[in-house]
Amino acid sequence: MPFKYRILVLDDHEFSCARICSVFADAGFIHMEAVQTGAQALKRMHAEHFDIVIMDIRMPDMDGVQFISRLASENLTPMLAICSSCSRRIMNSVSLMAKEVGLFVLDAFSKPFAPDDAQTIINKLRRKVATDLPYPDVRFTPPVVFDKWAIESALNTHKIHAWFQPKKALRTGEIVGAEALARWDHPEHGFILPGSFLAAIHHFKREYQLLLSMLEDALEAHRAWRDLGYTIPVSVNLPAPLLENQSLPDELERIAHEWDVPTGNINFELLEDETTAAPEHYYMGASRLRLKGFGLAQDDFGKGYSSMYNLISMPFTELKIDRAFVTGATDDAARGAALTSAVQLGKQLGLTVTAEGVETFDELEFLRRIGCDCAQGFLISSALKSSDFALLLLNEQRRQALPSEVA
Repeated sequence: MPFKYRILVLDDHEFSCARICSVFADAGFIHMEAVQTGAQALKRMHAEHFDIVIMDIRMPDMDGVQFISRLASENLTPMLAICSSCSRRIMNSVSLMAKEVGLFVLDAFSKPFAPDDAQTIINKLRRKVATDLPYPDVRFTPPVVFDKWAIESALNTHKIHAWFQPKKALRTGEIVGAEALARWDHPEHGFILPGSFLAAIHHFKREYQLLLSMLEDALEAHRAWRDLGYTIPVSVNLPAPLLENQSLPDELERIAHEWDVPTGNINFELLEDETTAAPEHYYMGASRLRLKGFGLAQDDFGKGYSSMYNLISMPFTELKIDRAFVTGATDDAARGAALTSAVQLGKQLGLTVTAEGVETFDELEFLRRIGCDCAQGFLISSALKSSDFALLLLNEQRRQALPSEVA
C-alpha cells in the first residue's frame, strides 16, 4: 500500500534532491516534491500542505538553522528529517533546536540518503501513528500573548489542569510514576502546552496558584488509581522561588493529609537553574520537604549551570536527566559519554536516575545498558488525562510487559 504522506525535499544540490525522491518512491511514497532553497520551501508550504520536510543543513542564502527558525515564526509545523554531510554533532544540535521550537524530528541521516534511512522514517511514522492521541497533545502551539485576566480566569475555572506522563522502570517495564504536566483547555486555541503560558504565569506571579492546582489534580488522580488497585507515585513541578515561603512545606503536607495520600507517594521536582533570593531558604525548604517524607527530584539535570553543586548539596531522592543528553546519545560519542557519566553519578549518590525525552528504541536500550533506572518520553507515552492513564495501567497489567520491551 502506498504511503500518502506528502514530502518536501530541501537541498541545494539537484542530484541529492533526485536521489532522495527516488529512494522514497522505491519505499512506497507517491507524493514527493523538491526545492533548492529555503525561500522556495517556505513559499510551497504556504501554498500547500506537506507532512514531512527532509532537509540539508549547509545551504547558501538560508541555512538549515535559519529555515527551522522561519518554520517556527511562520507557524509551519511539518515533521522534520535531516539529511546532511555535516558532522553528527551538528545534526544533533540542529535536531535539538528544532524540537525546542516545537517541531517533531523524525531523525537525522548522513548523506547519501539510503533505503535503510527511508525504512527508519517509515518505522517512526508507524510508531507515531500508534502512539498519537485522538485528542490534541501536540508539541507546538502558535504563540499567543495572555494578559493577567486570561491567566487568572483559566486558573480560577480550572481550565489549566494536569495531564500525566508515565515513568517506566527499565528493568521490569512497569509504570512506576506519573508526572503532572499542565495543559490549558482554551476555548479558542485548543489545548495549549505550558511553553506558551508559563512565562505569563511567572510574570503575573501565579506560580503558587498553579502549584496548588497541579498538586490537587495529582492527588485526585492518585486516589482514583489507588481505588483501582494501583499505587502510583505522582510528581509535581515546584518552582524553587516558592521556597521563600517558609510555611510552604507545612501547607503541602496539610494538603496531602486532606487527600489521604502519604507524602512518600508525592515527589516535587526542582529545576536545577532556579533558586531562591536567599540561598538559605532554598536549602531550608528542600530539607523540610524531605523531613516530611516528600520525594525531591533534581529536574532537567545538565541544562543549567549549578548542577553539580546543587546535586551534592541538596537532599534529592531522584535525578532526572534532561532530554538534551538523551537525544542523539546513541550516535554521538560525546553525548553518550556525558549521559553515561550522569547516570553513574546519580547511582553513586544513591539516587533513582530517570532519563527524560526518550523517543527511540535505540535510546531506551542504551539507557538500559548503562544502568539507568527509569525513563519518560514519547516512546513510552505522551501525557494523558487521568482517566486515560488509568486505562494505560489496566492495559499494562493485561499485557504483562517483558523487561526487554516497552509496551
